[in-house]
Amino acid sequence: MARVLLGVQGNRMVDEAQLVRRVAKGDRAAFEELYRRTSPWLATRLRRRCADEQLVAEVMQETYLAVWRAAGSFAGAALDGSAVGWLWTIAARRLVDAFRRRARHAEQPIPLAEAVPSPEDEVLAGVVGGEVGGALRQLAPELRDVLRALVLDGLTVRETATLLGLPEGTVKTRARRARAQLREALELS
Repeated sequence: MARVLLGVQGNRMVDEAQLVRRVAKGDRAAFEELYRRTSPWLATRLRRRCADEQLVAEVMQETYLAVWRAAGSFAGAALDGSAVGWLWTIAARRLVDAFRRRARHAEQPIPLAEAVPSPEDEVLAGVVGGEVGGALRQLAPELRDVLRALVLDGLTVRETATLLGLPEGTVKTRARRARAQLREALELS
């Protein structure tokens, strides 16, 4: 009996979008492969936003349960989206929901220590080089955090406020300040 490797189809690697489409058809092996490929990255990214390991584990579980249940709703390339981006959107929203639940029960999430640049910051610095990258690096960390949540993570103002533990007005103000500072820095260059 020939053994079929899930990660390789013919001579090409199966991408995450193909795995999600197979998960939508109830393929458990595809789900396991998707989890194997994405869970380390997703856990790291969630830990950048919350230092509470128990909460991160809960969000991971809720995220992959949602992926299993909603894989059929993944539009993928039809909407110019990636499976990893779709997965992150689900996880980010689950994290916001978890923060809301904690806020209702008066438990505050463990704050983060920003000692090491996040993977997103490193990628952004590498991808957005030159003048824009320099302008981004000059922003105060609280302004970069708001832009990261709104732009990179694609969260709404309300979700960003919950994620960062800020009032919505503060998120809007910081986003406006960040954009103005970026614009000013780019005009001066």
